[in-house]
Amino acid sequence: MDIEKLKYPIGKFERPATITKNMIDKWISEISAFPKNLLREVNGLTEEQLDTQYRPGGWTIRQVVHHCADSHMNSLIRLKLTLTEDRPTIKPYHEDLWAELPDSKNLPIQPSLNMLEGIHERWTILLTHLTESQLERTFIHPEHGKTFRIDENIGLYAWHCKHHLGHITETKKRHHWD
Repeated sequence: MDIEKLKYPIGKFERPATITKNMIDKWISEISAFPKNLLREVNGLTEEQLDTQYRPGGWTIRQVVHHCADSHMNSLIRLKLTLTEDRPTIKPYHEDLWAELPDSKNLPIQPSLNMLEGIHERWTILLTHLTESQLERTFIHPEHGKTFRIDENIGLYAWHCKHHLGHITETKKRHHWD
């Protein structure tokens, strides 16, 4: 079993050298579709299946769903900060520790599915109305010691959506849950 493939089922995010309008439109479409795609993949899974790790030492499917709500909520906030402040330094969070909290480990997934639907609806509205100059706005991520542009972050989160869907779909395939 290839742990790297289990960890990164679609590969790692690679920032394109040039980001085009077509790429951004595609990424926004993928972000917009994520809640429905996620619901399709988790709909009908049993509690036991939701509590199955997608890889040895990895999160359970339940934790992945809750992580997506946490992560995407943070990304929407970071976008809004970047649109309203000059080069804000965002607040990182310990996603690994958040995934171990009782709401991520034990809560049914429906509240996070509801959150994702609302977050993505609002996020998509903002993303589709960004101007060229707004796409170039930046925020500082102190954990990575790096400045990120909004356009790059859109690509990163489109990848993030597909990355975690891949965790779920590959787990379902390996366990023959289809």
